[in-house]
Amino acid sequence: MADQPQVFGRGVFSTAAWDFFVALAPDQQTALVCRANANFSFYVIFETRRDHGGWSTPVVTPFSGRWSDADPHFSPDGKQLFFISNRPVDGGNRASDNYDIWVVERAAGGAWGEPHRLQGPVNADSTTEWSPSPAANGDLYFGSARAGGKGGEDLYVARLENGAYSVPENLGDSVNSTGDEVEPWIAPDESYLLFSGRRPDGLGGYDLWISYRKNGVWQKPIHLAGGINSIASDFNQSVSPDGRYLYFSSTRGYFNSLPLEPMASDSLQARLAGPGNGLGDIYRIEMSRVLENQ
Repeated sequence: MADQPQVFGRGVFSTAAWDFFVALAPDQQTALVCRANANFSFYVIFETRRDHGGWSTPVVTPFSGRWSDADPHFSPDGKQLFFISNRPVDGGNRASDNYDIWVVERAAGGAWGEPHRLQGPVNADSTTEWSPSPAANGDLYFGSARAGGKGGEDLYVARLENGAYSVPENLGDSVNSTGDEVEPWIAPDESYLLFSGRRPDGLGGYDLWISYRKNGVWQKPIHLAGGINSIASDFNQSVSPDGRYLYFSSTRGYFNSLPLEPMASDSLQARLAGPGNGLGDIYRIEMSRVLENQ
């Protein structure tokens, strides 16, 4: 068992492309991974399945590929997938100026339905929502820079009440800071919250924090140790359905520091053409290591 995060799924999840975000279905036989263009302005959701002990070559999901889609989260029962998209609400041919939260149904056999934008007060006009993460009871956590926040981007929860979402609640000063908190991942029982952001107590880029919920109150976030956070950006976190692994994205790579000596052409090309080239890669670490390093 590695003490430090390791690059996950070379050639499948982590490639020479801008790879980010892993979402595992509850049976862990299907996984989603996102890929972006080099300047991180266009996102696509890919799907891969367990195949003879490994993972199949990822393919674009039926509902992605034209508009920019990212931040997928399965509901704990696996029947829905929440994600963000800039696809037009009116079905037209012009992308939205912002990213809204969408949901797509998933049948027992894995077939996807047609995505629809969440109705009600969850999606704010002219504001992007990030990383919609559902709890087991249906409550939905997400990031947003909507009016009334504590700083830049804040974290919110919209309670599911009688089949409809209530007005989102800001998680308050115990979690949100004057910096940016953008991407939550909520434990199914809402006992703890992992999130990424750029905060005054971070290392400079996006970092990962954890906050525990005690007696209904969120506690002061803890900056994750154990090599999880770096001088690069570390974000897009998720935990496997069995609670065993933490997955996250990172832009750390070979070139965060200068080489100690000149690199030969073959060596340089190999490093540019795979994980560690400075674009995003997927990392994984045992959650037991995460918890013991706090």
